[in-house]
Amino acid sequence: MVLVVEDDSIIAEGLKLALTGEGMEVTLASSVAEAFAALDSDDTGRKIDFCLLDMTLPDGNGMEICTKIRETSEMPIIFLTAMDDEIHTVLAFDKGADDYISKPFHIKELIARMKRLIKRTRSTAASTCSIGENTIDISNAKMFRNGEEVALTAMEYKLLLVFINHAGELLDRDRILNILWDDVGSFVNDNTLTVYIKRLRNKLGDDEGHYIETVRGQGYRLNL
Repeated sequence: MVLVVEDDSIIAEGLKLALTGEGMEVTLASSVAEAFAALDSDDTGRKIDFCLLDMTLPDGNGMEICTKIRETSEMPIIFLTAMDDEIHTVLAFDKGADDYISKPFHIKELIARMKRLIKRTRSTAASTCSIGENTIDISNAKMFRNGEEVALTAMEYKLLLVFINHAGELLDRDRILNILWDDVGSFVNDNTLTVYIKRLRNKLGDDEGHYIETVRGQGYRLNL
């Protein structure tokens, strides 16, 4: 069930029509209060497991909703907003958003991003993840190749989890550094990141960069 929080009725109904056409169930909310009620209520008949948030709402803003969701859930959250400045974008990610799309947007791009997040969420919910000949036992924080454990340092494993949690998504270096900073609470600079990526590729048997792909001038993408 997708919760769409949007106070523009034309946009909201357009999103509902497009998403239901993709086989998704949708419930609409036009305010913070309605969103909270939808999240707290069983009246929808099904659990909400994805949220599209507008930033500016009649009785508050989408940040409040994002914060409430993150208190109890890791469901995917995408902001759809006319506010395309850096401050709001960074703040949204700091609050736990998975993506941030500025209006006007293309519905096909939105749906593609939603499907990618759904796939990622389902993948990371599993106890294991496969990358080529490597099997990552997420519940026990270990990696194996052909049945043999491959030793990873704490930082290498943290970096690996960043890529797994964002599989298929293009991550620029600043985004990776920010996630690592929040996750481990220690400073990781740009040069150190290069070294860790090289070491991780080596341990994955990925010296050619097929799994952790370098997108020149943009960042990295994990291909599963």
